[in-house]
Amino acid sequence: MRAALAGLTTRGRSFLAAGIAACACGLLLGEADLLRVGVFLCALPLATAFVVARTRYRLSCNRRIEPQRVVVGEVAQVVLRLENLSRVPTGVLLLEDRLPYSLGGRPRFVVGRIESRGIREVHYPVRSDVRGRYVIGPLSLRFADLFGLVELTRSFTVTDALVVTPPVVALAPIQLGGDWAGGGDSHARAISTMGDDDVTMREYRHGDDLRRVHWRSTARYGELMVRREEQPWQNRGVLFLDSRAIAHRGDGPGSSFEWAVAATASIGSHLSRAGFGLRFLTDVGHEVSGFAFDAVTGTPFEGLLLDTLAVVEASGGRDLTTGFSSVRRGGGEGLVVAVFGRLSDADLDACARLRHHASACVA
Repeated sequence: MRAALAGLTTRGRSFLAAGIAACACGLLLGEADLLRVGVFLCALPLATAFVVARTRYRLSCNRRIEPQRVVVGEVAQVVLRLENLSRVPTGVLLLEDRLPYSLGGRPRFVVGRIESRGIREVHYPVRSDVRGRYVIGPLSLRFADLFGLVELTRSFTVTDALVVTPPVVALAPIQLGGDWAGGGDSHARAISTMGDDDVTMREYRHGDDLRRVHWRSTARYGELMVRREEQPWQNRGVLFLDSRAIAHRGDGPGSSFEWAVAATASIGSHLSRAGFGLRFLTDVGHEVSGFAFDAVTGTPFEGLLLDTLAVVEASGGRDLTTGFSSVRRGGGEGLVVAVFGRLSDADLDACARLRHHASACVA
Protein backbone atom coordinates (compact mmCIF):
# COMPACT_ATOMS: atom_id res chain seq x y z
CA MET A 1 0.00 0.00 0.00
CA ARG A 2 2.85 2.36 0.79
CA ALA A 3 4.35 1.71 -2.65
CA ALA A 4 0.96 2.35 -4.26
CA LEU A 5 0.59 5.67 -2.45
CA ALA A 6 4.11 6.62 -3.50
CA GLY A 7 3.09 5.77 -7.07
CA LEU A 8 0.29 8.35 -7.23
CA THR A 9 0.52 10.21 -10.51
CA THR A 10 0.15 13.96 -10.89
CA ARG A 11 -3.53 13.41 -11.57
CA GLY A 12 -3.90 11.26 -8.47
CA ARG A 13 -2.13 13.78 -6.25
CA SER A 14 -4.25 16.56 -7.70
CA PHE A 15 -7.43 14.62 -6.91
CA LEU A 16 -6.24 14.05 -3.36
CA ALA A 17 -5.24 17.70 -2.84
CA ALA A 18 -8.53 18.95 -4.31
CA GLY A 19 -10.47 16.52 -2.08
CA ILE A 20 -8.73 17.69 1.06
CA ALA A 21 -9.32 21.32 0.13
CA ALA A 22 -13.02 20.63 -0.62
CA CYS A 23 -13.46 18.81 2.71
CA ALA A 24 -11.86 21.68 4.61
CA CYS A 25 -14.03 24.28 2.87
CA GLY A 26 -17.17 22.18 3.37
CA LEU A 27 -16.50 21.93 7.10
CA LEU A 28 -15.71 25.64 7.47
CA LEU A 29 -18.67 26.81 5.38
CA GLY A 30 -21.08 24.15 6.59
CA GLU A 31 -21.73 22.93 3.04
CA ALA A 32 -22.60 19.23 3.17
CA ASP A 33 -22.61 18.84 -0.62
CA LEU A 34 -19.11 20.29 -0.87
CA LEU A 35 -18.00 17.95 1.90
CA ARG A 36 -19.41 14.96 0.00
CA VAL A 37 -17.54 16.02 -3.13
CA GLY A 38 -14.33 16.35 -1.11
CA VAL A 39 -14.76 12.90 0.42
CA PHE A 40 -15.31 11.41 -3.05
CA LEU A 41 -12.23 13.14 -4.45
CA CYS A 42 -10.12 11.82 -1.55
CA ALA A 43 -11.57 8.32 -1.63
CA LEU A 44 -11.10 7.75 -5.37
CA PRO A 45 -7.26 7.82 -5.49
CA LEU A 46 -6.99 6.00 -2.14
CA ALA A 47 -9.33 3.23 -3.26
CA THR A 48 -7.53 2.98 -6.58
CA ALA A 49 -4.18 2.69 -4.79
CA PHE A 50 -5.62 -0.08 -2.57
CA VAL A 51 -6.90 -2.04 -5.57
CA VAL A 52 -3.64 -1.65 -7.48
CA ALA A 53 -1.62 -2.71 -4.44
CA ARG A 54 -3.73 -5.86 -4.02
CA THR A 55 -3.58 -6.80 -7.70
CA ARG A 56 -1.01 -9.50 -8.35
CA TYR A 57 0.11 -9.92 -11.93
CA ARG A 58 2.25 -12.95 -12.70
CA LEU A 59 4.28 -12.01 -15.73
CA SER A 60 7.26 -13.71 -17.34
CA CYS A 61 9.74 -12.07 -19.63
CA ASN A 62 12.11 -13.70 -22.10
CA ARG A 63 14.70 -11.67 -23.99
CA ARG A 64 16.27 -12.96 -27.19
CA ILE A 65 19.17 -11.27 -29.00
CA GLU A 66 19.63 -12.16 -32.66
CA PRO A 67 22.53 -12.64 -33.07
CA GLN A 68 24.31 -12.49 -29.73
CA ARG A 69 27.65 -11.72 -31.38
CA VAL A 70 27.89 -8.97 -34.01
CA VAL A 71 30.69 -7.07 -35.69
CA VAL A 72 31.25 -3.40 -34.95
CA GLY A 73 28.71 -1.32 -36.86
CA GLU A 74 26.27 -4.18 -37.48
CA VAL A 75 22.71 -4.24 -36.13
CA ALA A 76 21.31 -6.85 -33.76
CA GLN A 77 17.64 -7.34 -32.94
CA VAL A 78 16.43 -7.63 -29.36
CA VAL A 79 13.10 -9.45 -29.00
CA LEU A 80 11.12 -9.16 -25.75
CA ARG A 81 8.47 -11.81 -25.11
CA LEU A 82 6.04 -10.96 -22.30
CA GLU A 83 3.56 -13.58 -21.06
CA ASN A 84 0.72 -13.14 -18.58
CA LEU A 85 0.72 -16.24 -16.36
CA SER A 86 -2.09 -15.11 -14.06
CA ARG A 87 -5.85 -15.43 -14.51
CA VAL A 88 -6.31 -11.67 -14.30
CA PRO A 89 -5.90 -9.62 -17.50
CA THR A 90 -3.46 -6.76 -17.23
CA GLY A 91 -4.04 -3.12 -17.91
CA VAL A 92 -1.93 -0.93 -20.13
CA LEU A 93 1.79 -1.59 -19.59
CA LEU A 94 4.77 0.64 -20.32
CA LEU A 95 7.93 -1.38 -21.02
CA GLU A 96 11.41 0.08 -20.69
CA ASP A 97 14.57 -1.94 -21.31
CA ARG A 98 17.83 -0.75 -19.83
CA LEU A 99 20.70 -0.29 -22.30
CA PRO A 100 24.30 0.89 -22.00
CA TYR A 101 24.96 4.34 -23.36
CA SER A 102 26.98 2.94 -26.29
CA LEU A 103 23.91 1.09 -27.61
CA GLY A 104 21.65 4.14 -27.65
CA GLY A 105 18.72 5.40 -25.61
CA ARG A 106 16.42 3.20 -23.57
CA PRO A 107 13.63 1.79 -25.75
CA ARG A 108 10.06 2.22 -24.47
CA PHE A 109 6.91 0.45 -25.60
CA VAL A 110 3.25 0.74 -24.67
CA VAL A 111 1.54 -2.65 -24.55
CA GLY A 112 -2.21 -2.87 -24.33
CA ARG A 113 -4.27 -5.24 -22.25
CA ILE A 114 -2.81 -8.75 -22.07
CA GLU A 115 -5.44 -11.41 -21.52
CA SER A 116 -4.92 -14.38 -19.22
CA ARG A 117 -2.21 -16.66 -20.66
CA GLY A 118 -1.70 -14.09 -23.39
CA ILE A 119 1.63 -13.30 -25.02
CA ARG A 120 2.99 -10.09 -26.49
CA GLU A 121 6.24 -9.57 -28.36
CA VAL A 122 8.11 -6.35 -29.10
CA HIS A 123 11.50 -5.89 -30.72
CA TYR A 124 13.99 -3.11 -31.27
CA PRO A 125 17.43 -2.78 -32.95
CA VAL A 126 20.73 -2.09 -31.20
CA ARG A 127 24.01 -1.04 -32.80
CA SER A 128 27.43 -0.10 -31.49
CA ASP A 129 30.44 1.48 -33.16
CA VAL A 130 32.65 0.40 -30.27
CA ARG A 131 33.57 -3.21 -29.57
CA GLY A 132 32.82 -4.63 -26.14
CA ARG A 133 30.52 -6.83 -24.09
CA TYR A 134 27.31 -5.01 -23.26
CA VAL A 135 24.73 -6.07 -20.68
CA ILE A 136 21.13 -5.50 -21.77
CA GLY A 137 18.43 -5.30 -19.12
CA PRO A 138 16.78 -5.66 -16.76
CA LEU A 139 13.33 -4.89 -18.14
CA SER A 140 11.09 -2.62 -16.06
CA LEU A 141 7.29 -2.43 -16.26
CA ARG A 142 5.05 0.46 -15.38
CA PHE A 143 1.33 -0.23 -15.09
CA ALA A 144 -1.48 2.16 -14.14
CA ASP A 145 -5.16 1.97 -13.25
CA LEU A 146 -7.95 2.84 -15.68
CA PHE A 147 -8.23 6.39 -14.34
CA GLY A 148 -4.48 7.08 -14.49
CA LEU A 149 -4.33 7.92 -10.78
CA VAL A 150 -1.71 5.35 -9.69
CA GLU A 151 1.33 4.10 -11.55
CA LEU A 152 3.63 1.36 -10.19
CA THR A 153 6.98 0.14 -11.47
CA ARG A 154 8.19 -3.45 -11.35
CA SER A 155 11.50 -4.80 -12.65
CA PHE A 156 12.70 -8.20 -13.78
CA THR A 157 16.17 -9.37 -12.77
CA VAL A 158 17.18 -11.22 -15.95
CA THR A 159 19.85 -9.64 -18.14
CA ASP A 160 21.51 -10.73 -21.38
CA ALA A 161 24.82 -9.91 -23.02
CA LEU A 162 25.58 -8.66 -26.51
CA VAL A 163 29.16 -9.13 -27.72
CA VAL A 164 30.39 -6.60 -30.29
CA THR A 165 33.54 -7.95 -31.92
CA PRO A 166 36.22 -6.20 -33.98
CA PRO A 167 35.83 -6.39 -37.76
CA VAL A 168 37.18 -9.48 -39.50
CA VAL A 169 38.72 -8.99 -42.93
CA ALA A 170 38.87 -11.96 -45.29
CA LEU A 171 42.51 -12.83 -46.01
CA ALA A 172 43.87 -14.43 -49.15
CA PRO A 173 45.24 -17.96 -48.65
CA ILE A 174 49.03 -18.00 -48.54
CA GLN A 175 51.57 -20.72 -47.79
CA LEU A 176 53.19 -20.10 -44.42
CA GLY A 177 56.42 -21.95 -43.88
CA GLY A 178 57.23 -23.74 -40.67
CA ASP A 179 53.90 -25.35 -39.89
CA TRP A 180 54.75 -28.85 -38.75
CA ALA A 181 52.88 -31.71 -40.35
CA GLY A 182 52.66 -35.37 -39.43
CA GLY A 183 51.89 -38.40 -41.56
CA GLY A 184 48.57 -40.12 -42.14
CA ASP A 185 45.35 -39.15 -43.81
CA SER A 186 44.75 -36.02 -41.70
CA HIS A 187 45.92 -32.83 -43.40
CA ALA A 188 46.41 -31.05 -40.07
CA ARG A 189 48.86 -32.79 -37.77
CA ALA A 190 51.62 -31.69 -35.46
CA ILE A 191 54.82 -33.38 -34.40
CA SER A 192 54.56 -34.47 -30.79
CA THR A 193 57.42 -34.58 -28.33
CA MET A 194 55.90 -37.48 -26.40
CA GLY A 195 57.01 -41.11 -26.66
CA ASP A 196 55.76 -43.56 -29.25
CA ASP A 197 53.33 -45.25 -26.88
CA ASP A 198 51.75 -41.93 -25.95
CA VAL A 199 51.60 -40.83 -29.56
CA THR A 200 49.90 -43.89 -31.00
CA MET A 201 47.79 -45.19 -28.12
CA ARG A 202 44.40 -44.30 -26.70
CA GLU A 203 41.99 -45.87 -24.22
CA TYR A 204 39.80 -48.76 -25.32
CA ARG A 205 36.29 -47.86 -26.46
CA HIS A 206 33.31 -50.14 -26.87
CA GLY A 207 33.39 -51.73 -30.32
CA ASP A 208 37.16 -51.50 -30.84
CA ASP A 209 38.82 -54.51 -32.42
CA LEU A 210 40.54 -56.51 -29.67
CA ARG A 211 43.38 -57.24 -32.06
CA ARG A 212 44.41 -53.60 -31.71
CA VAL A 213 44.96 -53.86 -27.95
CA HIS A 214 48.51 -52.86 -27.00
CA TRP A 215 49.32 -54.94 -23.95
CA ARG A 216 52.47 -53.12 -22.88
CA SER A 217 50.63 -49.77 -22.69
CA THR A 218 47.70 -51.54 -20.99
CA ALA A 219 50.03 -52.76 -18.26
CA ARG A 220 51.56 -49.29 -17.90
CA TYR A 221 48.29 -47.35 -17.54
CA GLY A 222 46.19 -50.01 -15.82
CA GLU A 223 43.43 -49.92 -18.44
CA LEU A 224 42.94 -51.32 -21.91
CA MET A 225 44.83 -49.28 -24.52
CA VAL A 226 44.54 -49.70 -28.29
CA ARG A 227 46.65 -48.51 -31.20
CA ARG A 228 45.29 -45.51 -33.06
CA GLU A 229 44.84 -45.68 -36.79
CA GLU A 230 44.54 -41.93 -37.21
CA GLN A 231 45.84 -39.01 -35.19
CA PRO A 232 43.57 -35.94 -35.18
CA TRP A 233 46.46 -33.55 -34.54
CA GLN A 234 46.59 -30.11 -35.97
CA ASN A 235 49.02 -27.53 -37.12
CA ARG A 236 49.81 -25.32 -34.19
CA GLY A 237 50.60 -21.66 -33.85
CA VAL A 238 50.63 -18.62 -31.58
CA LEU A 239 48.93 -15.26 -32.03
CA PHE A 240 50.65 -12.46 -30.12
CA LEU A 241 49.13 -8.99 -29.61
CA ASP A 242 51.20 -6.06 -28.44
CA SER A 243 48.61 -4.22 -26.34
CA ARG A 244 50.93 -1.71 -24.65
CA ALA A 245 49.42 1.76 -24.60
CA ILE A 246 52.87 3.35 -25.11
CA ALA A 247 53.30 1.39 -28.35
CA HIS A 248 50.15 2.74 -30.02
CA ARG A 249 48.91 6.09 -31.23
CA GLY A 250 45.49 7.68 -31.51
CA ASP A 251 42.19 7.21 -29.69
CA GLY A 252 38.88 5.57 -30.51
CA PRO A 253 38.05 3.39 -33.51
CA GLY A 254 40.74 5.04 -35.65
CA SER A 255 43.64 4.30 -33.28
CA SER A 256 46.49 1.96 -34.12
CA PHE A 257 45.47 -0.27 -31.19
CA GLU A 258 42.03 -0.88 -32.70
CA TRP A 259 43.71 -1.63 -36.03
CA ALA A 260 45.96 -4.17 -34.26
CA VAL A 261 42.95 -5.81 -32.59
CA ALA A 262 41.14 -6.07 -35.93
CA ALA A 263 44.26 -7.51 -37.57
CA THR A 264 44.60 -10.13 -34.82
CA ALA A 265 40.94 -11.09 -35.21
CA SER A 266 41.30 -11.45 -38.99
CA ILE A 267 44.48 -13.53 -38.78
CA GLY A 268 43.09 -15.71 -35.98
CA SER A 269 39.86 -16.40 -37.87
CA HIS A 270 41.79 -17.18 -41.03
CA LEU A 271 44.13 -19.68 -39.33
CA SER A 272 41.33 -21.24 -37.28
CA ARG A 273 39.30 -21.93 -40.40
CA ALA A 274 42.44 -23.43 -41.94
CA GLY A 275 42.50 -26.01 -39.13
CA PHE A 276 45.17 -24.58 -36.86
CA GLY A 277 45.24 -25.18 -33.13
CA LEU A 278 46.14 -21.73 -31.77
CA ARG A 279 47.13 -19.91 -28.64
CA PHE A 280 46.41 -16.20 -28.24
CA LEU A 281 48.72 -14.19 -26.00
CA THR A 282 49.18 -10.54 -25.06
CA ASP A 283 52.19 -8.69 -23.73
CA VAL A 284 50.84 -9.03 -20.16
CA GLY A 285 50.63 -12.82 -20.44
CA HIS A 286 46.87 -13.17 -20.91
CA GLU A 287 46.27 -16.44 -22.75
CA VAL A 288 43.41 -18.09 -24.62
CA SER A 289 43.78 -21.36 -26.49
CA GLY A 290 41.55 -23.61 -28.53
CA PHE A 291 41.08 -25.67 -31.65
CA ALA A 292 39.12 -25.49 -34.86
CA PHE A 293 35.63 -26.93 -35.24
CA ASP A 294 36.88 -30.08 -36.91
CA ALA A 295 39.10 -31.11 -34.01
CA VAL A 296 38.16 -34.21 -32.07
CA THR A 297 38.65 -32.38 -28.77
CA GLY A 298 38.88 -28.77 -27.72
CA THR A 299 36.77 -25.66 -28.18
CA PRO A 300 36.06 -23.59 -31.31
CA PHE A 301 38.88 -21.07 -31.27
CA GLU A 302 37.44 -18.46 -33.60
CA GLY A 303 34.47 -17.60 -31.39
CA LEU A 304 36.63 -17.74 -28.27
CA LEU A 305 39.15 -15.38 -29.83
CA LEU A 306 36.52 -12.89 -30.98
CA ASP A 307 34.90 -12.86 -27.54
CA THR A 308 38.30 -12.18 -25.98
CA LEU A 309 39.25 -9.44 -28.45
CA ALA A 310 35.88 -7.77 -27.93
CA VAL A 311 36.92 -6.79 -24.40
CA VAL A 312 40.71 -6.55 -24.65
CA GLU A 313 42.10 -3.23 -23.48
CA ALA A 314 45.39 -1.41 -23.79
CA SER A 315 47.82 -2.42 -21.06
CA GLY A 316 50.25 -0.40 -19.01
CA GLY A 317 53.19 -2.65 -19.82
CA ARG A 318 56.59 -1.19 -20.66
CA ASP A 319 58.22 -4.12 -22.50
CA LEU A 320 57.44 -7.49 -24.11
CA THR A 321 59.29 -9.70 -21.62
CA THR A 322 56.23 -11.19 -19.92
CA GLY A 323 54.44 -11.96 -23.16
CA PHE A 324 57.46 -13.54 -24.82
CA SER A 325 58.07 -15.68 -21.72
CA SER A 326 54.52 -17.03 -22.10
CA VAL A 327 55.26 -17.89 -25.73
CA ARG A 328 58.38 -19.84 -24.72
CA ARG A 329 56.56 -21.70 -21.94
CA GLY A 330 54.27 -23.23 -24.54
CA GLY A 331 57.16 -25.25 -25.96
CA GLY A 332 57.95 -25.51 -29.63
CA GLU A 333 55.44 -23.79 -31.90
CA GLY A 334 55.12 -24.24 -35.63
CA LEU A 335 54.08 -20.65 -36.34
CA VAL A 336 54.17 -17.39 -34.40
CA VAL A 337 52.25 -14.38 -35.75
CA ALA A 338 52.76 -11.15 -33.79
CA VAL A 339 50.91 -7.85 -34.25
CA PHE A 340 53.08 -5.07 -32.84
CA GLY A 341 52.83 -1.39 -32.14
CA ARG A 342 55.89 0.83 -32.13
CA LEU A 343 59.02 -1.16 -31.18
CA SER A 344 62.15 0.05 -29.44
CA ASP A 345 65.64 -1.36 -30.04
CA ALA A 346 65.29 -3.54 -26.94
CA ASP A 347 61.97 -4.87 -28.26
CA LEU A 348 63.60 -5.72 -31.58
CA ASP A 349 66.36 -7.65 -29.81
CA ALA A 350 63.75 -9.62 -27.85
CA CYS A 351 61.92 -10.42 -31.11
CA ALA A 352 65.13 -11.68 -32.67
CA ARG A 353 65.75 -14.01 -29.73
CA LEU A 354 62.19 -15.32 -29.93
CA ARG A 355 62.80 -16.33 -33.54
CA HIS A 356 64.85 -19.34 -32.38
CA HIS A 357 61.84 -20.87 -30.56
CA ALA A 358 59.58 -21.28 -33.59
CA SER A 359 59.76 -22.67 -37.09
CA ALA A 360 58.26 -19.54 -38.64
CA CYS A 361 57.66 -16.04 -37.34
CA VAL A 362 55.52 -13.37 -38.97
CA ALA A 363 55.39 -9.78 -37.67
